[in-house]
Amino acid sequence: MAQILDGKLVSQKMRERLRREVEELAVEGIVPGLAVVLVGNDVGSQVYVRNKTQACEELGIRSWQYNLPADAAQDTLLELIETLNADPEVHGILVQSPLPEQIDEALVTNYIRPEKDVDAFHPFNVGRIMLGDYTYLPCTPAGIMEILREYGIDPAGKHCVVVGRSHIVGRPMSMLMLHANATVTICHSHTRDLASHTRQADILVAAVGRERFITADMVKEGAVVIDVGMNRDSEGKLCGDVDFAGVEPRVSAITPVPGGVGPMTITELLQNTVTAAKILSKKAGKPS
Repeated sequence: MAQILDGKLVSQKMRERLRREVEELAVEGIVPGLAVVLVGNDVGSQVYVRNKTQACEELGIRSWQYNLPADAAQDTLLELIETLNADPEVHGILVQSPLPEQIDEALVTNYIRPEKDVDAFHPFNVGRIMLGDYTYLPCTPAGIMEILREYGIDPAGKHCVVVGRSHIVGRPMSMLMLHANATVTICHSHTRDLASHTRQADILVAAVGRERFITADMVKEGAVVIDVGMNRDSEGKLCGDVDFAGVEPRVSAITPVPGGVGPMTITELLQNTVTAAKILSKKAGKPS
């Protein structure tokens, strides 16, 4: 039977530590602040934003939510970001995706000050991740690395296969594995004979957004499997990119869905916000 990598438990431990850090900052007159911008009425985005706001409240992080209509002009959003960039009480800025088609998401990302880019999507922060000299990490890959550390799984010398190449998970995940001295293969929609690659993985990261896509015959016995997926099946049940029932008996460790990678993503956002508060307060001349 595989070891279940409990992201919820790891997240709780991280939040306890972050709560203490926030309390210590409060003594110095510093309250970490996160501004979240939501454009439109996407139901999924509304849920994510609500969860982020609630998590901030639980840890004593100040949060602000800005709601713009779905037909908001791009300049309106950019003007809001400019205001938040200049606000000393705002340490982190997050613009919830997806954005309406009239808005250039790359331009919006570039408009956020790198020091306040708590998603770590700005080209400046992406470049620092490439170099291994980073301040912020994209939340999901960072959460995965934290789970591996918590369970004593060292990627060094292992073959890690990442299925998916998005700038949110796949690409930064591959870089973090490289920095951890793993040998990395990235697979994607144009990869031929995908199973021949996934079967070589000591650590397999599935981030394709397709329900139960990774099946037992695609996984090496004894592998560690990280399931990033968050899907709904035909019965409306939450499931991952991995066929958990089929894969779990073959592997040494696996993250469940729900309760695996998901809880870590918001916690890493909180971590980035606290880090931003320390950095920006120091620049402003406050102790941190």
